[in-house]
Amino acid sequence: MLTAQALQPSSEMPQDIRWMNAATAALAVVAVLLVLAAGFTVFSRQPYFVIHKLSIDGEMQRNNLATVRANVVPRVEGSFFMVDLARAKAVFEAVPWVRQALVRRVWPNELRVTLEEHKPAAYWRHEDRDDQLVNQQGEVFDANLGDVEDEPLPTLQGPVNASAGQARLMLTMLRKLQPVLVPLDSSIESLKLTDRGSWTVKLDNDAVIELGRGETDELVARAERFVRTLPQLRQQYPEPLAYADLRYPHGYAVRLKGLSTVQNISKERVATARQTP
Repeated sequence: MLTAQALQPSSEMPQDIRWMNAATAALAVVAVLLVLAAGFTVFSRQPYFVIHKLSIDGEMQRNNLATVRANVVPRVEGSFFMVDLARAKAVFEAVPWVRQALVRRVWPNELRVTLEEHKPAAYWRHEDRDDQLVNQQGEVFDANLGDVEDEPLPTLQGPVNASAGQARLMLTMLRKLQPVLVPLDSSIESLKLTDRGSWTVKLDNDAVIELGRGETDELVARAERFVRTLPQLRQQYPEPLAYADLRYPHGYAVRLKGLSTVQNISKERVATARQTP
């Protein structure tokens, strides 16, 4: 005997029908997306959207903007929508002396590029390869050294296989030492860091100062004490400084030009001075 409940139609749809409806809806969505994608591709390739204008600005001293444009534009391809900004950025940053390039789209068919050049702070010397340059940010970069041969740049000589971080460290040390050594009436010609972490300064009058090992602030303080007490030594020995060894815990040793020693009477004398607090 059939009950009233059995005579009523089921409110639940069979499982296979539900899957069929879901698949149909998914296919419809995919079809719509494909149509939209095809339409966008056709739309984006219209001549109106082909890149017709390339604007380049920035403070450029080492490069001629016309030359940069002539070399780079043929390598930047695509329409407003399809141009690869990352690739365009890499193309611009491959130009000598370009440190950074900011590339952006400007509607409807323009690329606007802002270039930043490397500003050299020092030479970066290697024992086993050609020298490079260090910029104001402490980054090592390649460039034609002939472009800076008339500029009085100091030289940084790092350890073998020096890291990028050591270049920044050496530039920081250079900047801290430069004002400290001003009273010596000479500028820093080179700064060297050995594999064992020992620092050596050479001045443009050929005087050499051995700072030894230690933290940056410790070594700078050591140099400050030396410069502060050197006038006391010069009252007795006014000859120019040839060499200073600051690696002693409570003093330093100096060699002055033109003084004599028992070993070599005609050339030089070694003098040792106590540091004052």
